[in-house]
Amino acid sequence: MVVKRIVSFLPSATELLYEFGVQDLLYGVTHECKYPPDANLKLKVISSVIKSDKLSSQEIDMMTCQLLKEGTDIFILDEKNLKDANPDLIITQETCEVCAAYTNQVSKAIKILEKKPTLVSMDPHNLYEIINSVKELGKILEKESRAKEIIDSLEKRIQNIQKKSTGKKPKVLAIEWIDPFFTAGHWIPEMIDIAGGTNMISKIGERSRRLSFKEINQADPDIIIMMPCGFDIRRTVFEYNKILKENDNWKSLKAVKNKQVFGVDANSFFSKPSIRTIDGLEILAKIIQPDTFQNLKIKENAYFAI
Repeated sequence: MVVKRIVSFLPSATELLYEFGVQDLLYGVTHECKYPPDANLKLKVISSVIKSDKLSSQEIDMMTCQLLKEGTDIFILDEKNLKDANPDLIITQETCEVCAAYTNQVSKAIKILEKKPTLVSMDPHNLYEIINSVKELGKILEKESRAKEIIDSLEKRIQNIQKKSTGKKPKVLAIEWIDPFFTAGHWIPEMIDIAGGTNMISKIGERSRRLSFKEINQADPDIIIMMPCGFDIRRTVFEYNKILKENDNWKSLKAVKNKQVFGVDANSFFSKPSIRTIDGLEILAKIIQPDTFQNLKIKENAYFAI
């Protein structure tokens, strides 16, 4: 197919379109498509009813649960902007109805567009599927050569971590939400394993779920990594200090006592199934195996001991 106008309902797809060099074909994005910075200038066709920057973690969770219970959409489709974008290709997802535009928005888009676009759904749940999505989208856009370059580079970086992360594997728990606690699922357990840790509680490919303090205590992790979905480090540290820092039960954990609790830039490197998850893998390697990977260069300010 010849693609001339693209709308992305998925931030990780938006990032990939820029990597392919087809950003001039991108006519509509979501409110979450903030990388690269130029994506902010694109027409917004999706917004959220949840203003997360103005709500606490608990309030975000409560509002999300209430909307899901009522069957109310979390995301709003801007019909005028969508019509102006007039896409012949829409890239969407079915991985998480909380994190990005979902089935309802796609159905509405199809109904209001006179010219029916082709739909491509990207639904990775592990690193292999993330990399395979590069190949699949490259084929659709006739960018197979560039896709191969991207994949080769990503696989080389994964192999570099995999080969070097040997020896003792500390027990690692990644937490995707602070109030209430949620495990970090999907691709995160695999990343922890590759980076030289023993992932606790969650399993590769499984969805994130609520987590009790009792489970955390029983897992007895050596390292805890805070990666609240969609938060950057500043917001993560703020929430941690507000909710957990002075909590006596929390302070009784081995990882907390040993100052092995870290906050990461989840929004950039962990929450989305983008090619930047490989940056996330390298960040995890620095945290989990600091001696082995002391010379590994990673993005600045990508993690912080809290």
